[in-house]
Amino acid sequence: PIRDRENREGLWNALRNQELDFIVSDHSPSTPVLKFMESGDFQKAWGGIASLQLGLSIIWTEAQKRGFSFTDIAHWMSARPAEFVGLAGKKGAIASGYDADFVLWDPDRRFEVTQSMIHHRHKMTPYEGQTLSGRIERTYLRGKKIFENGTFPQQPFGQILTRNDDATHT
Repeated sequence: PIRDRENREGLWNALRNQELDFIVSDHSPSTPVLKFMESGDFQKAWGGIASLQLGLSIIWTEAQKRGFSFTDIAHWMSARPAEFVGLAGKKGAIASGYDADFVLWDPDRRFEVTQSMIHHRHKMTPYEGQTLSGRIERTYLRGKKIFENGTFPQQPFGQILTRNDDATHT
């Protein structure tokens, strides 16, 4: 989160000590006018930021500085959230019987965040101008490529996910 240093380090320590189980984002973008950038009035500004497409890179950039591994990130951002929402056995791992959801990325490739690379409708992000590590090259959803080198090769085909009591999927 974009908070003071002490708060951020407290969150990283809570992950290290297994007091926090996972990292997720509510992805709460808004129109620029609702951010009240001109006045700087944070009490009136819409809460939340557009950063969903940058999440893995943001977390990786900071996690590696603190000695965490990609295995830790996969647990926090994939396996554990899938378990929490009742999708274990379908999502959250690369294994037989699971949906083939994964990214191919270069953890060492650094890039600068620019407005032109943002895929959200409203291009505001507090990460603009920052250099992040871990560029996503391709993304697959249920085994089908949905993103490659900054472009989306086909129309979206996502679906609503619901908790399945028997933890199996159809």
